[in-house]
Amino acid sequence: MRSREQALIVVPLVIGLLAGAFALLAYFVVGAFGIPVRFHMPLLMRAAGSGVLAFGFVFMGWLFKYRSPAAILHSTYVTMRKTSARAAADEVSARTEPLILRGPQRHVRHPLYFAVVVLLVGWWLLLDYTVLLVMALLFFLWFTLVVIRFEEQELRALFGEEYEAYARAVPMIVPSLRPRWR
Repeated sequence: MRSREQALIVVPLVIGLLAGAFALLAYFVVGAFGIPVRFHMPLLMRAAGSGVLAFGFVFMGWLFKYRSPAAILHSTYVTMRKTSARAAADEVSARTEPLILRGPQRHVRHPLYFAVVVLLVGWWLLLDYTVLLVMALLFFLWFTLVVIRFEEQELRALFGEEYEAYARAVPMIVPSLRPRWR
């Protein structure tokens, strides 16, 4: 099986396992700290969740206009294989995609991670299950403390000074309202 085909199987499986682990951990945190399972938010707040969800889906669609989901899965797979082989983070990998600095990437360096967190917050607002809010926090921490650190070292190795200049200008995970890249 080729690398691209493996990516379409392995990466969603790993993401699903991670989401399941975070859901279990969130469920444990909610129970262990006596956090209410639901906050019984007013209908207006829950309706706002629909707007947040719509924004998250539109933002993700905007990202997919510039980079296909299959390309994202493949580059993630290559990075995962490199990590599992314990290769140095700044060592150039087999990733071959170009550095895309258009669309949402002009506002935020990691638009997919932003969209995932926004979608989880939207689902929390809409469904009013505290576990979803804790999962959003866990994913945010996972992205910022683990994934982005390694990924940015790899991007610096792949794209050098161009990525370095981009990273200095564009926020990491919370977008700027105005484009930060030319």
